[in-house]
Amino acid sequence: MNLSARLHNQVIGALPPGGTIADDTSVSMGEQTRNILGKISGYLKQAGTDPSRIVSVSIFVTDLSKKTEMDAVWTEFFGDNLPARATVGVADLGGGALIEVVVTALKG
Repeated sequence: MNLSARLHNQVIGALPPGGTIADDTSVSMGEQTRNILGKISGYLKQAGTDPSRIVSVSIFVTDLSKKTEMDAVWTEFFGDNLPARATVGVADLGGGALIEVVVTALKG
């Protein structure tokens, strides 16, 4: 049995492949996070799944001192079903973005 192939058939992959940033990058870290999570929820719905099927997340932020704003929105969105997450500080995301999120989710 090829476990890798079996798992690949169940994983959607990174959505979207290049990561997600907020539509309006002039707002706070919390508001950018809220917008991004809404967009990701929509992407997952289009793929036939939902946020409860997210298995890992990579988050890139330009200012780790504002991480508590992101965490508050994150906890509100996911509740007790928090996926595995890595948060990495970066120098710049371009276009004024404070946060970029890449998720990997399971199908259906």
